[in-house]
Amino acid sequence: MTATKDFQRGYLNMELLRFTTAGSVDDGKSTLIGRLLYDSKAIFEDQMEAIERASEMKGDEHVNLALLTDGLRAEREQGITIDVAYRYFATPKRKFIIADTPGHVQYTRNMVTGASTANVAIILVDARNGVLEQTIRHGYIASLLRIPHVIVCVNKMDLVDYREDLFEAIQERFKELSLKLDIQDLRFIPISALNGDNVVERSENMDWYDGPTLLYLLEHIHITSDVNYIDGRFPVQYVIRPQSEKYHDYRGYAGRIASGSFEPGDRVAVLPSGFSSTIKSVDTMVESLQTAFAPQSVVITLEEDIDISRGDMIVKENKMPDIGQDIDMMVCWLNETPMVMNGKYSIKHTTANARCIIREMPYKININTLEKNYDDKTLGMNEIAKISIRSTKPLFHDSYRRNRITGSIILIDEGTNNTVGAGMIV
Repeated sequence: MTATKDFQRGYLNMELLRFTTAGSVDDGKSTLIGRLLYDSKAIFEDQMEAIERASEMKGDEHVNLALLTDGLRAEREQGITIDVAYRYFATPKRKFIIADTPGHVQYTRNMVTGASTANVAIILVDARNGVLEQTIRHGYIASLLRIPHVIVCVNKMDLVDYREDLFEAIQERFKELSLKLDIQDLRFIPISALNGDNVVERSENMDWYDGPTLLYLLEHIHITSDVNYIDGRFPVQYVIRPQSEKYHDYRGYAGRIASGSFEPGDRVAVLPSGFSSTIKSVDTMVESLQTAFAPQSVVITLEEDIDISRGDMIVKENKMPDIGQDIDMMVCWLNETPMVMNGKYSIKHTTANARCIIREMPYKININTLEKNYDDKTLGMNEIAKISIRSTKPLFHDSYRRNRITGSIILIDEGTNNTVGAGMIV
């Protein structure tokens, strides 16, 4: 029993890495994920048998590992990825959540939503075609979403006789492109997802490549410093007041730490009131913590009795966020109904809800060429632009570059309650 508990504790404490795949149609995203799952022994026997039967019915020469992620009937019939498919697996080193996103330009919004929480973006490039417009688009979105690590996998190397010169040419072309982007960590791996070269096992066909395999890189890439541990931000989700004799004086504020760390004795400010206090305790369901870090979910109690409710934010007194109603942001439009200039929308920022008006749109991005269009003032589905909004109440925010949690805003249509835009504060 003790051994089982130790295993469970160890599994729960394993580091979690979220990664997303992107690439043009037929670059092999779903096949790559299927190969990762298959070669890392993360597929059950009955799953494999089902995939083998489906591949046989389709007349495929090989077992079609892409069927592991292309789960929708329309995806299987068309042989393309339409929606974001999430898969989970673990190795002795880490736990993983995979978001397999579509490559079609009309599904740009799916890539944005699937990649918004990723630590790593895997961009696939077909070795036969090189860097295409879609590659530029996916690189830009990875940069816009501030994904800290980008791995460019040059796939289908088996179809170009594993030529080193072709791999190096694609690598140089993407490096030139990256000079226009804001990518912190860029890696390149030549692979064949179909045959498994350099995916989990090293390739005997590319002895000229001396770098890591994809799985080794995913297991060992350093992601601890990706989280902002400097700016203490704690959006309050819920006020806990237990109705019991034992805890009748207890007043705690529950939420998830957006960034930074908190510990008893820290001086904090409560927004929007601006009142200051000292942290009395940082609690979880089972114990009180000496220190809590992002992204832990905890309950904070304060020495002073301050009126705090959902949507308020507890912050470190010496590291205040920006506070204001006029906000500039890059937005990806997610809805079929175009954005309305001077239109009114509901917004969600951390745990706070408000309303806003869209004041102006300075420019729209051509995400295939990265050029700015200052003339076109319309914004439709899957398009990205810079906009300015004015909210009905002050928001406590940071730039998205500094904090992906407090720097993001969701726009909601007031009439339909549909999410229409994903914004990143600049």
